[in-house]
Amino acid sequence: MKKRVLILGYGKMGHAMESLLAGRHDVRVWNLGTVIKGSHTTLEEEVAEAQVILFCLPVNPHHEIASRIEPHLARGSLCLTIAKGLDESGRTAAQIFERVLTDGHHYGVLYGPMISAEILTGRHAFADVVLSEAADFDVIQSLFHGSKLVCQQASDMHGRSWSVILKNVYAIMFGVADELKLGNNMRGHLMVAAIAELSGIVQSFGGQAHTPYSYAGLGDLLTTGTSEDSHHHALGRQLVRGEWSDISGEGVHTLQMVEKFHPFEWRAFPLFALAHDIVTAPATLRQRVEDYLKQLRETESCAI
Repeated sequence: MKKRVLILGYGKMGHAMESLLAGRHDVRVWNLGTVIKGSHTTLEEEVAEAQVILFCLPVNPHHEIASRIEPHLARGSLCLTIAKGLDESGRTAAQIFERVLTDGHHYGVLYGPMISAEILTGRHAFADVVLSEAADFDVIQSLFHGSKLVCQQASDMHGRSWSVILKNVYAIMFGVADELKLGNNMRGHLMVAAIAELSGIVQSFGGQAHTPYSYAGLGDLLTTGTSEDSHHHALGRQLVRGEWSDISGEGVHTLQMVEKFHPFEWRAFPLFALAHDIVTAPATLRQRVEDYLKQLRETESCAI
């Protein structure tokens, strides 16, 4: 069934989502205070007629925009976000939606390996979809039916939100290992260690232990951690090379917010702590990596 979809944000992912939807739905676009494609001049008017509002924005403006549009949302409409970060208050997009979209408004998250450049060239992408109302998955199926975005219905919205956010931190370590030429065996260790830590972190929030073994966790980590085009993989290489003038990105911001708000005991997770320490003090990178490996060698482990 044809739907009216309003895309908020017209960056790479906004264009990618438009490419998936435009051939089968009535797609409108709003960006930076302007209606780019639509029949109205204001965001509020477009929202009032939209069945699906797709946030292709960074997480920071989510609270402002969600609060602005909330009074104008049509009954039964669905707000979806692809944002994979924390705002300046340390909140996920799901937490913002949960707080702002009250009075029965429906919302959800769309997370997984979805590289915009690959979507735009017609390659497949994959996503977990977690919804405030499970029955809305019919809307998702209708929305992306016939496209190359494969969606699976999932649970544990907050667990998946943290998995997809924290994976950017771990992805930095893959770039570090590659630039240090530590080899493919090290990649194997990093994948196992990262997913184990993600599982522990998610459980500390009351989430499900298996949540990180998903498109939003393992799938997105594999994509981001091993792709030469990934910003966070490239950042890890950059840190090793001593290029420290621009240490930025969602993973770096996540580390700052976790340190500031302390949502979990991050020092209890050695690989996460290593990423934090080398981003915070990159001059110590080689010694910290060696100390981490030494600790691994000296720690007795028991495989089950």
